[in-house]
Amino acid sequence: MASSSSAKQSNNKLRILLVPFFASSHIGPYADLAVRLATARPGAVEPTVAVTPANVPVVRSALERHGAAASVLVKVATYPFPLVDGLAPGVENLSTAGDDAWRIDAAALDEALTRPAQEALLRERRPDAVVTDYHFFWNCGIAGELGVPCVAFSVIGPFSLLVMRLLDGTVRDRGSESQVVVVPGLPGPEIQIPVAELPEFLTRQANADDTRNLARAAALSRCLGVAVNACQDIEQQYCEMYVRAWCLKRGYFVGPVSLPLPLAAAGTGGESPCIGWLGSKPSCSVVYVCFGTYAAISADQLRELALGLEASGKPFLWAVRADRWAPPEGWAERVGERGMLVRGWAPQTAILAHPAVGAFLTHCGSSSLLEAVAAGVPMLTWPLVFDQFIEERLVTDVLRIGEKVWDGPRSSRYEEREVVPAEAVARSVARFMEPGGAGEAARGRARELAVKAHAAVAEGGSSYRDLHRLIDDLIEARATTGGMTSLSAVPAKMSGNNADGARRAGIVGKKKTFAIICVQH
Repeated sequence: MASSSSAKQSNNKLRILLVPFFASSHIGPYADLAVRLATARPGAVEPTVAVTPANVPVVRSALERHGAAASVLVKVATYPFPLVDGLAPGVENLSTAGDDAWRIDAAALDEALTRPAQEALLRERRPDAVVTDYHFFWNCGIAGELGVPCVAFSVIGPFSLLVMRLLDGTVRDRGSESQVVVVPGLPGPEIQIPVAELPEFLTRQANADDTRNLARAAALSRCLGVAVNACQDIEQQYCEMYVRAWCLKRGYFVGPVSLPLPLAAAGTGGESPCIGWLGSKPSCSVVYVCFGTYAAISADQLRELALGLEASGKPFLWAVRADRWAPPEGWAERVGERGMLVRGWAPQTAILAHPAVGAFLTHCGSSSLLEAVAAGVPMLTWPLVFDQFIEERLVTDVLRIGEKVWDGPRSSRYEEREVVPAEAVARSVARFMEPGGAGEAARGRARELAVKAHAAVAEGGSSYRDLHRLIDDLIEARATTGGMTSLSAVPAKMSGNNADGARRAGIVGKKKTFAIICVQH
């Protein structure tokens, strides 16, 4: 009898299958979201993260940040990585692909390569709901055929998505790389961006990829809605406008998903040597340096960065992914205990939460930005690729919680990137960390935002409400035959719905079809 009751209880659970892109910067937030879904309704939601075999350790590592219980609450399913010419067996993540990273991107965007294995998994497991990455837009259609709701989850925030939406078609075939564009119709301060710093898809001429983008946009428009790793209390005017600009049925702003649950917070990263090293440093004295898990940095630039950190005179913790790179001769001895070099992965959320960290020198990846905000840490910005130069404007111009490291010419293309000299690095770090300087003012504003971020995910907060609304909508869709279409006629919804900003910008009712390749690394 007990067994029958247990089976019935299991059958009543909302089984959600989450399918992230082949990058650690996507897999991590998807694992975080899975934990938040499971803990929002204990015993009622059963999330499973679906990845290729080589990416299972990335999921496990992300789950560990939330404590031992997370690995019990969240299941992991696997499907085979597509066969890709030129990729060695087991290379299935942008972070491990090196110079072959473009092959990972190409495989992910190729529906004929990647869809079959994902479709087989969906049809085999028949979940009650699907949460898919923007890349894998075909999962919206597969979910529809199965009669289950599908939600896209974006690890990129609404500010960047909105800017790219508003700039689409305005800079193609125009001017030189030195041209500066103003983002039209954007609420808040005026945002200016040199063409050279924009994602390449915004500046190239129309090509065959546009057909795929149109298919992606059409598929996403049929989704139940889009969940975003963002917080309305921090980006409210952009959240509201984003829902309407993209003609979404629903927007769920559920971030920061990286925030540990209260019972797990004490165990995140505490045993790492770098956490022990931070414990020996004064409050707000250390600059944490990390450029994410993907974008390549030249050996010349790494050398200049090393010399700049040395010359700054400030304590630093530097997470370096370049395994074969070595600092300049004698550098380690000269720096001594003032600096620590971490090879490979570092417990970033635990590092940022440590009271010794006073600034974060970052590439401006969306997840890193949100983790810094949640920790109340101001930023020195050094964007490299994709949407990171746009995210930088959110930090420096909108939220005013950081400054650029370098004011010289920059580019989102690796081959056009200039080396930032050591003198510029040293000057920027030293000035930002001076008592009473710009860094201290930025830190005060960052701490105010951190209070908002934590309140948002706490019971009754905006992200808490949106997460529960997401679960409620998925349960309702499951209970309805042909659930995804039954809710599709409902107008765009979000918590605290307010269309004023969108109407002022003239975006309501705009039906232009648009899609982007949403990769945040």
